[in-house]
Amino acid sequence: MFTFNTPFLFFTGKGGVGKTSLSTATAISLADAGKRVLLVSTDAASNLDEMLGVPLRNTPVAVPGVPGLEVLNIDPDAAAVAYRERALLPLSSATEQVRATVREQLSGACTTEIAVFDEFTSLLADGPGARDFVVFDTAPTGHTLRLLSLPRAWSGFLEGNDRGASCLGPHSGLKSQENRFRAALDVLVDAARTTVVLVTLPEPSCIAEAARASEELLALGLHHQRLAVNGVFTASLRDDAVALALEARGRHALESLPPALATLPREEIPLRPFDTVGLPALRALWGGGAPPSQPRTEGPAPKMDSLATLVDELAQADHGLIMVMGKGGVGKTTIAAAIALGLVERGRAVHLSTTDPAAHLAATLEGDRAGLTVSRIDPKVETEAYVEKLMAQREATLDAAGRALLLEDLRSPCTEEVAVFHAFSRLISESRRGFVVLDTAPTGHSLLLMDATGAYHRQALRSLEPSLNPSRITTPLMRLQDASLTKVLLVTLPETTPVSQAEALQVDLRRAGVEPFAWVVNRSLAASTTRDPLLAARIAGEHRQLARLSAGLSKRTFVVPWLAEPPVGLEALAALAGPRSPASSSA
Repeated sequence: MFTFNTPFLFFTGKGGVGKTSLSTATAISLADAGKRVLLVSTDAASNLDEMLGVPLRNTPVAVPGVPGLEVLNIDPDAAAVAYRERALLPLSSATEQVRATVREQLSGACTTEIAVFDEFTSLLADGPGARDFVVFDTAPTGHTLRLLSLPRAWSGFLEGNDRGASCLGPHSGLKSQENRFRAALDVLVDAARTTVVLVTLPEPSCIAEAARASEELLALGLHHQRLAVNGVFTASLRDDAVALALEARGRHALESLPPALATLPREEIPLRPFDTVGLPALRALWGGGAPPSQPRTEGPAPKMDSLATLVDELAQADHGLIMVMGKGGVGKTTIAAAIALGLVERGRAVHLSTTDPAAHLAATLEGDRAGLTVSRIDPKVETEAYVEKLMAQREATLDAAGRALLLEDLRSPCTEEVAVFHAFSRLISESRRGFVVLDTAPTGHSLLLMDATGAYHRQALRSLEPSLNPSRITTPLMRLQDASLTKVLLVTLPETTPVSQAEALQVDLRRAGVEPFAWVVNRSLAASTTRDPLLAARIAGEHRQLARLSAGLSKRTFVVPWLAEPPVGLEALAALAGPRSPASSSA
């Protein structure tokens, strides 16, 4: 385990690489060594409660069994409620109409992001206090880079702006907090106070994202970096083809580290035969305790359908929106690309797009295919287009001062959230005429996008003229709720944490009136012929998760097997979706 000498520790990386496991195991190890530690999750889809066995709150909670350790989850909803209350407090003497207007301004996803940012900067600007360490378990890379860039973005936006950020209402009081934002930025870029641990698996896509994150963090001024390679596997049987292929893949990836990572101090954490849930497993992750006992698994794994069967079903329609959702690192991009190519092979034209800030579609496809259009909702591009459109619409009605003020307002970092939502809405509309397959960002970021969709829906209904019939309005959320148009696929790995997070996502979707169509279990070793003891232990864990799904968690489940060669490129991805079945051919 690394030796840390800064009070603030950030663990970041591609979704599914083990950030939560390593950050939590580190916090426990530091507390076991007698340090006072606060573990903070900035992930809207955190599963720290399941891992530690304690309910998460927006205030520090002591962790039983680990003296000196407290855990805090920056819950977006709770943070937004507190932020709204603070914003409305100075308006106690205002008219109800004024308060209602501000409440409406504070109802969107942008307010949620600002509320999370507000909590985050407080922890940095106020210092560790009586604690020795504050350990941040962050959201997947794209969302984390945005969070870490906000102190600089807001400081730059507020500099010389004596009117504050008036564009969306919630930011009118931010000018008074400028000093706190600058203090937070000072902490982030101070190598004596902040260390960033880049977490990766020994896989090319994870390593490439860690390298990109390293370079972007350097550009933000965060130079004190470490590299943690999680899940390094060594075969114990030299005649086991599956085990040897898995070991060789990891070894080759580590031998080919890009320069941005090769020079960083590095720790390699072996692949463990157990899921990192519970204190014994978390202590054993760094080798600090006995491995936890695993329950026995009786009988074979439940039978599940293949991805080809799923694509056959989807191809029965001639249009629709297919949203691929789930925790980071479960292979959403691979599954989305395979489904899109499978539909093309079955004679359908498809638009494949992504909302992920760390998009990998181009690298996954490695080529073009007739009938397939590929795009990306790029936040920067969408924001520029959105600002240009609004300026063009308003330019004729504003004088020079008014145009300058509007442009100043639109420089607000939260304009990006609005622009991304508009791009998302266009894709939903396009799915009424053809197939749109959408590779979404990891769970937490997707939930914020869904929150924006719900906020727009509520605002649209509130703004209806009294004479208009609500049944005549159709919002993007209503399109997502339409099961004949939208098919939501939850992608998971056959492991405890990804399944639990997909289950939590399913609950959130159902709360919004969106019913998942099916689950896709990716990279299953259960069908392989391996005899390696460590892999056999993990297969036993897979059987337990598949049984959990078949017991009612999932209405339909499709399984994609683990492959010795990762499915990259058009041909490999098309093969993953399988050939058109005879039944589909005759349809």
